[in-house]
Amino acid sequence: MISIIIQIILRALAVILIGFVSAVIGLILGAIVGGNLAGIFELLTGHPFIFNGREGYEATGQLGLILGALVGLVVSGVRLFGKRTN
Repeated sequence: MISIIIQIILRALAVILIGFVSAVIGLILGAIVGGNLAGIFELLTGHPFIFNGREGYEATGQLGLILGALVGLVVSGVRLFGKRTN
C-alpha cells in the first residue's frame, strides 16, 4: 500500500519536472524561432506580433513557455497516469 502511494507521488513529481523542462525548452525555441518569424509576420500583416504587452522575441518566448509547459504536462501526465493495457 505504501509503495503504491510512493509510486504515485514519484509519478506526479516526474510530470512536474517534465513540464518544467519542456517549458524552458519552449521558451528558448519560442524566442529563437518565433522571434525570427515575428519579423516576417509584421512584414506580411503590417502589425507587430504582440502577446501579453510584449512584441517580437519577448512575446514569442512567453508564448513558447506556455505552450511548452502545457504540452509537457499533458503528454507526461497521459503517459505516466494513463490506463495501461497488456
